[in-house]
Amino acid sequence: MDKGILLQYCDIKEEIKDIRARIKKLDKFLDNPPIVSDTVRGTRKDGTIGPIRIAGIPRPEYYRKRNAHRRYQILLEQKEAQLLELACQAEEYIESIPQPELRIMFRLYFIDGYNYVAVARQMGSAFPKRRYTEEGVRKKIARFFEKI
Repeated sequence: MDKGILLQYCDIKEEIKDIRARIKKLDKFLDNPPIVSDTVRGTRKDGTIGPIRIAGIPRPEYYRKRNAHRRYQILLEQKEAQLLELACQAEEYIESIPQPELRIMFRLYFIDGYNYVAVARQMGSAFPKRRYTEEGVRKKIARFFEKI
C-alpha cells in the first residue's frame, strides 16, 4: 500500500459530495418543476376563436432530469461502496505506521479531512505538553512519505 490509497480516498469523498449536491439540485427541480406557459390562437370550448393560454410542465426536460436523478442515485451507491472499501484499506495502511503520533495525524488529515492547521490544533489538545504547528504537521507527514 502507498500514499495513493489515502489520496484516492480523499478524492472519492469529494466526488461523493459533488454527486450529492447534484442530486439535491435535481430534487429541488423535481419537487417544484417550473411551469411554462404560452399563448396560441385557436377555438375555445365555447366555440369562439381567439387567443388561448396553455400552461404546464416541460415534459422532456422533466423526464431527462428524472432519469439523471436515477443515474446519480445509482452512481452514489457505487461510489459509497467504493469509499467503504478504500476506507478499510486506508485504515489498514494507517495502522501499519509504527508511531502512534503519526497514525493520529494521518487519521485526522486523510480520513477526517482536516487541514494542517486543524490537525495541529487537535494534536495540541490531545498532547498538551507538546507543541504542534501547521508547518510541523506538514513536514512530519511529508518526511514519512520520503522515508518510504
